[in-house]
Amino acid sequence: MDHPHRSGPLTGLRVVELAHIMAGPVCGLMLGDMGAEVIKVEKIDGGDDTRRSVPPALAGESAAYMMMNRGKRGLSLDLKSPDGKAVLRRLLADADVLIENYRAGTMERLGLGYDVLKTEFPALIYCSLSGFGRSGPYAERPGFDLVAQGMSGLMSVTGEGPGRPPMKCGPPVTDITAGILAAMGVLAAYVHRLKTGQGQVVDTSLFEAGITLTYWQSAIAMATGAAPGPMGSAHPLNAPYEAFETADGWITIGAANQTNWLRLLTVLGAEHLADDPRFSANRDRMENRTTLAEALAPYFRYATSTDWLVRLEAGGVPAGPVLDVLAMQADPQARAREMVVAVDHARAGRMETLGLPVKFSETPGRVHGPAPLLGEHSRAILAEAGYAAAEIDDLIARGIVGETRV
Repeated sequence: MDHPHRSGPLTGLRVVELAHIMAGPVCGLMLGDMGAEVIKVEKIDGGDDTRRSVPPALAGESAAYMMMNRGKRGLSLDLKSPDGKAVLRRLLADADVLIENYRAGTMERLGLGYDVLKTEFPALIYCSLSGFGRSGPYAERPGFDLVAQGMSGLMSVTGEGPGRPPMKCGPPVTDITAGILAAMGVLAAYVHRLKTGQGQVVDTSLFEAGITLTYWQSAIAMATGAAPGPMGSAHPLNAPYEAFETADGWITIGAANQTNWLRLLTVLGAEHLADDPRFSANRDRMENRTTLAEALAPYFRYATSTDWLVRLEAGGVPAGPVLDVLAMQADPQARAREMVVAVDHARAGRMETLGLPVKFSETPGRVHGPAPLLGEHSRAILAEAGYAAAEIDDLIARGIVGETRV
């Protein structure tokens, strides 16, 4: 049974999330913010491993866990026991989607693989996230963001420049992107089910998510036969398009076409560079990118970041400050777009979390609440599934279901 306070285009969709750490939970939180009811099923002994990703913690609860699982309801369950499996099947009878990112073979060993579930729940959309996907020579390998960043080529194009140690992107971009791709796949499968009544497997991976992020670099490699390398903050196809140091910090300049290049020169008072054959067209600027950056750098050091950003905006040149995460969270545009919102957590109290990055004119989604305590909603979820109070008491007493009372 969904709850009337939920809003968004997916209101009425029911998701059972058997996922932990990040990729699967990202899929669940995206669907949840768009209105789906997400029941997070965690192992009874300690729950999602992210609960132990501390510090930092608020009131003893992992900040990382609370970020990835806000808006979900929590049930802790012993899936190794027959009675625990029976509880899950009862939930799946009313569910539209199952999300799992266990290691390959885990669901099959539990007797909960798609081949089994599809006979019982033919309309079920079974979303599987893994390190490398459900097929191919690496299907059995465990996967982590760092490994996927290395193997997908991302680390080879990230960093200060040639000859420097390999560097990963700061955020776990393959985990997050895999979760977003999975949510996209679930929605496509849901459209198919609306037409046919048929469920299916949605299968994506961290490796594929990383590959997806190399569109520009892969295009270059395919066209030239040479693998591009790291370029700091610069762009592999356009210049000037990078960060420049000012008198008191750094700003980014996106003069990525001829019009913006000429506008930039006007703002800088460097119109003479327009006549320099090394910088005439984008092809020339890319061939002489280092020389171009060296020619522009002294101009930016004459004034502060704020001064330059005011001038650049007035001159119509795309530019921005390099903000740290706290400054980003305080930015008025982030606030206006509700990318930072407040929720009331059962233990941590009033706290902030990140919001939904997709806006809908007719069916707005939102963050629907805080992350659950381990087993916080176990009793309510089982009651909605048709269990009598005495049955729930028995399951809890026998350690099949876990419960945390607020």
